[in-house]
Amino acid sequence: MTQASTVPDKPTLDQPALDQLFLQARTYNAFSGEIDDATLHRLYDLLKFGPSTANSTPARFVFVRSQAAKQRLGPALDEGNYAKTMAAPVTAIVAYDLRFYDKLPVLFPHTDAKSWFDTKPEDALTTIALRNGSLQGAYLILAARALGLDCGPMSGFDNAKVDAAFFQGTSIRSNFLVNLGKGDPASIFPRSPRLGFDEACRIE
Repeated sequence: MTQASTVPDKPTLDQPALDQLFLQARTYNAFSGEIDDATLHRLYDLLKFGPSTANSTPARFVFVRSQAAKQRLGPALDEGNYAKTMAAPVTAIVAYDLRFYDKLPVLFPHTDAKSWFDTKPEDALTTIALRNGSLQGAYLILAARALGLDCGPMSGFDNAKVDAAFFQGTSIRSNFLVNLGKGDPASIFPRSPRLGFDEACRIE
């Protein structure tokens, strides 16, 4: 018996939108242009609606744009990431707050969700905050692409140095960085292969 197809009851994105978000989107290594405050606000106002555990939204973002902030970030960068990051219009520090549960009375008001987390050890909180903060970092990439920005997400930096420069004395820890701007097509590598469905998935 042939399984009936499931037809979405909501409109789907057209091909140009799918190309912009996924199929033709690339990781860039050189950027130009400028990004104003209004665009950064629009970016956050999109990504904040992505789901997270108990609406905990543990991600915290620092948009490094000024020369003074770049100088603080620079010493934490690996050599291979330094020049492109200093030249990018904005670098987003994607971080997570280990005390995310303090916001839960507002973010998840239908029950006492704070009590689910506020007695957990730090390693358990790190797992929860890092997982959900990483999800929110992915939402940032998709939201940026949706707004016409190109992205260069990366590791290749010293987390402890970033934390000391931007989050000293807080419960916030850095996760990864995303350069933002107008990507230079000459800076991208050839598209690398991806795993096929049967290599990465199974239906049970």
